[in-house]
Amino acid sequence: MIFLVVIASVLIAAVTIYQYQEQAKDYNKQRSERKVEQLQKNIKYVIKNTTWERTSERLGLIFKDKIHQIADVHSVHFNIYDIEGNLVQSSRASITDYTAEKKIDNDIIEELARSADKKAVRKKTTAAGDVRNSYTYITDLKFKPIGILNLPYYEDDSFSNMELIEFLKRLAFAYLLMLVTAIALAFIISKYITKSLKTISDKINQTALDKRNEKITLKNPSEELFGLINAYNSMVDELEESAVKLATSEREQAWREMAKQVAHEIKNPLTPMRLSVQSFQRKFDPEDPNINKKVDEYSKTLIQQIDTMSSIASAFSNFAQMPAQQKETLNVVKIVKLALDIFNENYIYFSTSEKEVIAKLDRTQLIRVVTNLVKNAIQAMKEVEKPEILVGVTQNNGDVIIKVQDNGNGISDENKSKIFEPKFTTKTSGMGLGLPMIKNIIETYKGSISFESEEGKGTTFTVTFPKE
Repeated sequence: MIFLVVIASVLIAAVTIYQYQEQAKDYNKQRSERKVEQLQKNIKYVIKNTTWERTSERLGLIFKDKIHQIADVHSVHFNIYDIEGNLVQSSRASITDYTAEKKIDNDIIEELARSADKKAVRKKTTAAGDVRNSYTYITDLKFKPIGILNLPYYEDDSFSNMELIEFLKRLAFAYLLMLVTAIALAFIISKYITKSLKTISDKINQTALDKRNEKITLKNPSEELFGLINAYNSMVDELEESAVKLATSEREQAWREMAKQVAHEIKNPLTPMRLSVQSFQRKFDPEDPNINKKVDEYSKTLIQQIDTMSSIASAFSNFAQMPAQQKETLNVVKIVKLALDIFNENYIYFSTSEKEVIAKLDRTQLIRVVTNLVKNAIQAMKEVEKPEILVGVTQNNGDVIIKVQDNGNGISDENKSKIFEPKFTTKTSGMGLGLPMIKNIIETYKGSISFESEEGKGTTFTVTFPKE
C-alpha cells in the first residue's frame, strides 16, 4: 500500500512536470507565430503604401521611419534582412548595440526557400534565456520575396514555472497526507492480520526435535488459520513419535557400533595369543636346555597381549563413564605444569604470564585433558625436523583458557569435521577415543574445546573452562 502511494505520487509529479513543459512550449510557439502574423500584416501595409521602389535594395529606406513605430505598436523588437541575408534595419535604437547577427546563415536561407510555408525557426540559448528566432519572407505586391523578417522571441517560462512549483507543493502536501494515512492503515491492518500468525510463527520457531513441543490453541481462528493450526498440531504429534523412534534407533546403532569396535579391538591381540599358544604346543620339549628361556619369552608375549586387552577395556570404560563433577579449588597453572612433568620431550614448552589461576575443577580430569592433547601433539611431530609444542594458560572474563600449539602435520580439511567423532583416528594405532573423551569431560564442566589447523604448519587446540 505504501509502495503504491509513493509510486503514484512520483508518476503524477513526473507527468505534471512533463505536461507543464509541453504547455509552455506550445504557448511560446503559438505566441511567437501570432506576433509574426501581426508583424507581417503591418509590414504588408507599409509595403503597399510606400512611395519607394519595392525592391530588396530599397528595404532600408522603406522601413527607415516605420520600423520603430511598428515595434512600439506590437511591443516587440525585430530585424529586417535583404534577400541575401544581410542586416538592413533593426528596431533597436542602434544596430551596433544589438547582438543580432549581421548576416543570416546560408542554411537558414536555403531552408526558408525550400519550406512549403516559407518559414524557418531556430532556437538558441543565450545569457538572457532561450530565444526562438522566426524567419519569414517580406514580399512585394506580387508576392515576390524582397527581404527577410526576423523576430527574436524570448521564451519567458517564469510564470509557468511558478505555477508548476505551487502545484507540486500542493500535490506533495496531499500525497504526504495520503502516505501518513497509508502507513497508519498498513500498520493497523497488518497488526490485526498478523496477530494470530505471530503466535503460530513463535511456536514454529520454538519447535525442535530434542524437546517436547507445545500445541497451538487459539480462540475463534479463521478458517484458513484453523487449517494451519491443525496441520501444525499434527506435525507436533508426528515429530514426537519420530523423535522417540530416532532416539531408540540411535541408541541401538551406537551400541551396535560400540560392540563391533570392542570385538574388533579384542580380536587383534587374541590372534597373536592363539598363534603363540599353538606354536608353543608344537615346539614344547621338556628336555630342551633352553626351555626356561622359551617359557619366559612365551609368558612375556601373553602378558603383553593381555595388557593390550586390558588397556582396550579401560579405554572403552573411560569413554562410556561420565566424569564425576568433583570440583575442588586448585591452581590451574600448577596442575598444568604437573601434567607436563610426565613427558621427557625437550621440545615441550610451558608459557604463562599468570602466577596462579584459581578455578574449581577436578584435578584428575584436568590432567587427563592436558596429557591427551600433548600426546596428540607429540604424535603429530614424527616427521618434523624441529618439533615444538607450546602449552599456555591464561584467564579472560571469568574463564580459564588452556592452549596447546604444535608445528606438526596439521589436520586436513576433510578430517576437521570428524576430529571429535568416536573411533575416528589418522594414526596407525589407537581407537580414536581420546579427543571424544576429553570433549565429553570439558562439556560436562560447561566448557568448550575448539581448534585451528593448517595442513603442513600445525594445530592449536583451545580449551575454555568457567572458573566457577
